[in-house]
Amino acid sequence: MHLAPRCLAKTRGGTECQAPAVRGRKRCRMHGGKNPGAPKGNRRNWKHGLRSAEHAALKATVRALCG
Repeated sequence: MHLAPRCLAKTRGGTECQAPAVRGRKRCRMHGGKNPGAPKGNRRNWKHGLRSAEHAALKATVRALCG
């Protein structure tokens, strides 16, 4: 256990966590190692789409055509 990789997430005190990281992850269970994250292309929390990849591509196209 003492040879396991460490979490190294920054704590509120400004130091590194030093808890053992979850196997296959870089963070410990308290700093998000167990959470796999949101699914790719998660639309369940969709608000307006102004920061989406599709909108960014549309803005780039409009900029290229206008200027």
